[in-house]
Amino acid sequence: MNGTDKTLESWIWDAACSIRGAKDAAKYKEFILPLIFTKRLCDVFDDELNRIAQEVGSRAKAFKLVKRDKKLVRFYLPLEPKNPDDAVWSIIRTLSDKIGEQLTTHLRAIADANPLLKGIIDRVDFNATTHGQRDLDDDRLSNLIEAISAKRLGLSDVEPDIIGRSYEYLIRKFAEGSGQSAGEFYTPAEVGLVMARIMDVEPGMTVYDPCCGSAGLLIKCELVLQEKMNLRSRKKFAPAKLYGQESEPGTWAMANMNMIIHDMEGEIQIGDTFRKPKFREKNRLQTFDRVVANPMWNQTEFKEKDYDADELDRFPKDAGYPGNKADWGWMQHILASLKDSGRAAVVLDTGAASRGSGNANTNKEKEVRRWFVEKDLIEGVLYLPENLFYNTTAPGIVIVLNKAKPKDRKDKLFLLNASREFVKGDPKNYLPEEAIARIAETFTAWKEVEKYSRIITREEIAKNDFNLSPSRYIHTGEGEIYRPLAEIVEELETLEAEAKTTDAALKAILARIGR
Repeated sequence: MNGTDKTLESWIWDAACSIRGAKDAAKYKEFILPLIFTKRLCDVFDDELNRIAQEVGSRAKAFKLVKRDKKLVRFYLPLEPKNPDDAVWSIIRTLSDKIGEQLTTHLRAIADANPLLKGIIDRVDFNATTHGQRDLDDDRLSNLIEAISAKRLGLSDVEPDIIGRSYEYLIRKFAEGSGQSAGEFYTPAEVGLVMARIMDVEPGMTVYDPCCGSAGLLIKCELVLQEKMNLRSRKKFAPAKLYGQESEPGTWAMANMNMIIHDMEGEIQIGDTFRKPKFREKNRLQTFDRVVANPMWNQTEFKEKDYDADELDRFPKDAGYPGNKADWGWMQHILASLKDSGRAAVVLDTGAASRGSGNANTNKEKEVRRWFVEKDLIEGVLYLPENLFYNTTAPGIVIVLNKAKPKDRKDKLFLLNASREFVKGDPKNYLPEEAIARIAETFTAWKEVEKYSRIITREEIAKNDFNLSPSRYIHTGEGEIYRPLAEIVEELETLEAEAKTTDAALKAILARIGR
């Protein structure tokens, strides 16, 4: 990262903090993100007007021209200063009365003129009140607008990848301040980069994220593709086709803004993917070359009836219902969303790799896991360090699916234990660049490294009762010969729940026979 990037990131964060300081910035992300996004739209629109003005003689003529033919610009903004030579953003910057009300009106007018922005920048009411009090009063709103005005964000000022990276930095900072809810919209950037490098997207491929949050994983896939093409000195290539679905309206809007500000094109649908997946072809589930996802871990809201109600053949009957935690239900949806040659990388809780293994009782989740192993659909599992994610200190794993494993990798899995590959951070640990590269290169090459990575057979997985956790097979050092505490606690909770179920069943039987 160079000094210019740092300056832009610092500025964008300082602007966000201008409302009520760093502590409260995340609470106002619904106001801050669309406003910075609008600043970029205004400055790019200015650049396009200036380009046209050079051809037609003046900005006044350029305004008239784009008003008649809106296709001359990517986004037409119905904002025209009294002096056409003034910046378009000046209309917002000079608001002095009823600022919230007028700002809302301007953003809604921009959305009306651009169907692609409908529901994205016009969903927030800057004049909203709660219990008679403005959520963001005009004084603070004015300070925010002034702070955002300090830098120009036009095409000649900042490249899409830099403004995009700064925008993601802002989203990351909001995640730091959002605690538990951060998991709903943000996956740490370095985890996304590891996944994108393992996925190894090629030009023109389709990439899908069924619970896309702020679209960070999709964006990483395209960025890694661009890096790869740069290394091959290819300036012209077909970008990846990006598809995402997100259930939370505010996060869906964030994803769309994130994609546009990165100058990437994609389709982000809104809605509940698990119950109503939006991407379909005719009456079947649409399939993709790659899937990347970080579904909410251990979701308990989906019941067996939700699986039974599926009309898209996503949940194979012979795999079974995975129980009250939806991790392997998401894996089934993702598998069904892959083309015959497709691959996927999915972040899950470590418990999803081991729950029920080593237990004499039948465990529904383990049975679904067994089904995936016996069908030889799992390419490998990556064990991540602790305290990377914003909504938990648990380590997390990445399970890689491959529907077309090469001949020499059939009936085998690659396991990598990256639990020590982190740098202590505040508030969260992170993967340094060299760790990102080492993990991705080792995983891609299936390279065995002592105390780090192993190739194991499906028979060995079966002998270990379908426990897929790399920490079970790879001990990283003398001081770590024991399994991680979080994994053991998870297993104890499962055993306790199963014991309660067994006790209840036993009592019911005894009651029936009159004891």
